[in-house]
Amino acid sequence: MAVYTEVSDEELAGFVTEYDIGAVTSCKGIAEGVENSNYLLRTERGTYILTLYEKRVKPEDLPFFLGFMEHLARNGIACPTPLHARDGKALRVLCGRPAAIVTFLDGMWPRQVTPMHCRLLGEAMARMHLAGAGFALERVNALSLPGWRPLAEACLPRAGEVAADLAPLIRDELDFLGTRWPAGLPAGVIHADLFPDNVFFLGDRVSGIIDFYFACNDAFAYELAICLNAWCFERDGDFNATKALLMLQAYRAVRPISAEETAALPILARGSALRFLLTRLYDWLNHPAGAFVKPKDPLEYARKLRFHRRVPGPGAYGI
Repeated sequence: MAVYTEVSDEELAGFVTEYDIGAVTSCKGIAEGVENSNYLLRTERGTYILTLYEKRVKPEDLPFFLGFMEHLARNGIACPTPLHARDGKALRVLCGRPAAIVTFLDGMWPRQVTPMHCRLLGEAMARMHLAGAGFALERVNALSLPGWRPLAEACLPRAGEVAADLAPLIRDELDFLGTRWPAGLPAGVIHADLFPDNVFFLGDRVSGIIDFYFACNDAFAYELAICLNAWCFERDGDFNATKALLMLQAYRAVRPISAEETAALPILARGSALRFLLTRLYDWLNHPAGAFVKPKDPLEYARKLRFHRRVPGPGAYGI
């Protein structure tokens, strides 16, 4: 989350009058994140999140994202639910940007991930995957194998500015994954960006999952691989197999994982690491001067990629 588009008091008041949520009492920009402009919106009737979708989000994808959140909410998953205005539309326009208001979720994302968080994540992730069944819309994962090489080609000429060995690592990994990427695994709609700052906790329970703006159709095990990378490495770079084991055990207790999915995890984890290495590298190399959102370190995912390249099999993840 972040703020790229400023909304005046007059524009905001006019926008909110289209909804049955009362008058605005306060509105504050939310500084975290990198994709859209987000505001904490308080009205006479409650607290909400106002999002203006910026240029990196394709307008044609928004019905999928908003529809999927509504589908999950109807099926018992705690996530932001889009509000419909009086004309029945959830997606509107504010300050020249597509915009929506969604419900507010209580909770905090974990600044320090513990084994308990990983266990609770595993269960919540599996429930989300099952709840997504029957969602009518589909969206191809634009940041999977076919999209990585064009993204790499945009970065490789300058990759040496970040680390001398980064370009050879990326080229080698693209060639490897191009011939070994798994196909035919159980699939459905996945979140595809299930990092700790997108999962809220209250005590010993998950209170909500947010930020579905990378959601797409892909293998469920690929989501597991993303979470192995995002949740199971310590700050010093060491992989915590206990966290991985607890996450996978909790997931499997809700949605069984096939032998094929288990066997594919090391390759999927490599692909997940490459995906976030490439997107972070692109953002790092194309960061506008004076921008207030700091780009994330691409070398963190280069280190994770090198770890997965060394593992002998899924047993390295505690399975």
